[in-house]
Amino acid sequence: MGIVLYNSMTRKKEPFAPAGDYATIYGCGPTVYNLFHIGNARMFVVYDTLRRYLEYRGIPVKAVQNFTDIDDKMIRRAAEENTTVQAIAEKYIKEYYIDADGLNIRRFDAYPKATENIDEILEIIRTLIEKGHAYEVDGDVYFRVKSYGEYGKLSHQPLEELESGARIDVDERKEDPLDFALWKKSKPGEPAWPSPYGEGRPGWHIECSAMVRKYLGTTIDIHLGGQDLIFPHHENEVAQSEACNGHPLARFWIHNGHVNVDNKKMSKSLNNFFLVRDVAKKYDYVVIRFFLLSAHYRGPINYSADMMEQAKNSWARITGCYEHLLFLEKGQLPAALPGDAEQIEALSAFRKQFIAAMDDDLNTADGISAIFDLVRHINTATASDKAVSSAFLSAAKGMLEELCGVLGLSLRKAVEASQELEPEIQALIDERQAARKAKDFAKADAIRDKLKAMGITLMDTPQGVKVVRE
Repeated sequence: MGIVLYNSMTRKKEPFAPAGDYATIYGCGPTVYNLFHIGNARMFVVYDTLRRYLEYRGIPVKAVQNFTDIDDKMIRRAAEENTTVQAIAEKYIKEYYIDADGLNIRRFDAYPKATENIDEILEIIRTLIEKGHAYEVDGDVYFRVKSYGEYGKLSHQPLEELESGARIDVDERKEDPLDFALWKKSKPGEPAWPSPYGEGRPGWHIECSAMVRKYLGTTIDIHLGGQDLIFPHHENEVAQSEACNGHPLARFWIHNGHVNVDNKKMSKSLNNFFLVRDVAKKYDYVVIRFFLLSAHYRGPINYSADMMEQAKNSWARITGCYEHLLFLEKGQLPAALPGDAEQIEALSAFRKQFIAAMDDDLNTADGISAIFDLVRHINTATASDKAVSSAFLSAAKGMLEELCGVLGLSLRKAVEASQELEPEIQALIDERQAARKAKDFAKADAIRDKLKAMGITLMDTPQGVKVVRE
């Protein structure tokens, strides 16, 4: 059947194929006034994983993610730090890349900033006013919601419900409480740009409409974001883009579920958030990514120390298998053995299992289950009482690298990190090897016991000494 994705617009799974030669994808990026937290990271990791999987399945991708570098939060942060909004943006964009790179999020094709697209924003506003979808009041410009008859189609809420339940700005100058700002008149001391309506700055929603159109076109294949962005942000994007361009903004809308803490959404406003940078001090970035992929992206996932420990231990099972394969490679293995063809062919079943899971709305949880089934198969095949060939070893290692790579889970980096030994431990291992060579087995055993007490187990095998951390 191929890839199917759940479309928030239609509320059902639909077969996915790009409209053109490649898939165009836009994801809402961070407002760069602080480091990003685990909840933000989930969307970025989902975006990256979707891109990787589409490419794995032979679909080229053009991927864009914006930076919101001007809004009320940034203005407040600049005032708090006695600096400029631009300086705050530059600082936290650099910090974003540190955590994104740590999470193995591949660089997207473009990272446009709101402040670099003022002309494009003003052009859309001009068109909306000309078409009767927007109006200016004393330097502010608002979108006339009721002029767009399909408003509410993404959030699936009728206008009456939106009017009674929405968090909307009270402003008597607006024609309707639901009307939202496209351009905001500047206040003293705020960053501002010239416009036909006076000095001001763009509203939050309009920047994404401008950047989607500039970098990807009037209709894109996929627009991503967290569930909390469906209303009002994405609903407003749909309205202003489609009212301006006369085309659907996106063919597919994909929204990831929240990361919860004690079953409440993690957010900066609730002050129950955990910064990725802080979590990475205790857990490797790859463990954070593994945790975020361990549940289906559309459902909630609960963050806790216990869940992170489970993720750490689960990932260790996978890297332990891979490390064992690397260790076996050091030995004298037969190039091939009878039955190799069947053993190697059996590995392809796990690829099929993985693809079936991922084709079904990017089900990374079941994709990880396929990897664990592969790990069990490899562990059984490479048990100590069974001989394996270098041909099988190479095929098994390649399959494990392939499937983990699609999820952006770097095995080699994890193993390299685990194999890095402190100088004093390496010195003791070398000293023990020298004692064994000199047949001073009492000294060798004493060093082995000392290392054991330090959490380091040494296993003497035909391939050499295997170091196992407890």
